[in-house]
Amino acid sequence: MTSVINLPNGQTLDLQGMPLVMAIINCTDDSFYAPSRAQAEVAVERALEAAAAGAAIIDFGAESTRPGSAYVDEDEELRRLLPVLKSFCRQSSVPVSVDTRKAAVARAALDEGAMIINDISALQDDVEMAPLCAKAHVPVVLMHKKGIPATMQNHPYYTDVVQEVNEFLLQAALNAEKAGIGHDKIILDPGIGFGKRLEDNLDLLAHLAEIGNGDYPLLIGLSRKSFIGAITGRDAEERLAGTLAAHAAVYYRGAKIFRVHDVKETIDLIKVLNAIEQRKG
Repeated sequence: MTSVINLPNGQTLDLQGMPLVMAIINCTDDSFYAPSRAQAEVAVERALEAAAAGAAIIDFGAESTRPGSAYVDEDEELRRLLPVLKSFCRQSSVPVSVDTRKAAVARAALDEGAMIINDISALQDDVEMAPLCAKAHVPVVLMHKKGIPATMQNHPYYTDVVQEVNEFLLQAALNAEKAGIGHDKIILDPGIGFGKRLEDNLDLLAHLAEIGNGDYPLLIGLSRKSFIGAITGRDAEERLAGTLAAHAAVYYRGAKIFRVHDVKETIDLIKVLNAIEQRKG
């Protein structure tokens, strides 16, 4: 598995040590966790705060893909995203990821300084996305989802969710490599909550180490999601403790990048777990 991911500007993401924290910055008005919604200068301020708190990556997204969300057209996504991205990149050198499934949006974002493309469709929704990422030599996050965001939670079903998600992601990685994206620039995400039942999410987290067969670094995005609410009975605003518990579990199962709303708290969790692990000798 890749231990260092090279970015186009010469920076690197070191995956050998403690897991990295990717901060979620939602440039939207309908993301599932209301306090995460921000646009214009408010979004820039939150991104700068996340960078100051220690986030290794800032992940900007301008289209909500929560269950039941509607498709956002390219022009609107660009209108929300680009001013925030430009302003942040003028003020910070922390690497930027863009959460998009549209090649035109990705291209514009890369032109403005983005370094990573985080595609919930695993490069499948837009035929131009894989060639674009290959030509730009950027890392890509390939995520599994079943169906489309608007309807993906309408009775999803798996015979063996771990096997099926793993096979999908390995094929997506192979397709990316065939398109010219380097093996060492591929990150896999099992897509917690994207077309999955509670039991599916739990099975994936329990068997996370099997995803990717150990050949690719794993990103996990479970911050404040509904499966935590199903277990705890808490609303999104009250799911921090449940989120940290789940992060602790996947820390021991090989997750290398945590995509989160709560940067400081997650970094503290990782530091404590790492300090304890170091004493094992």
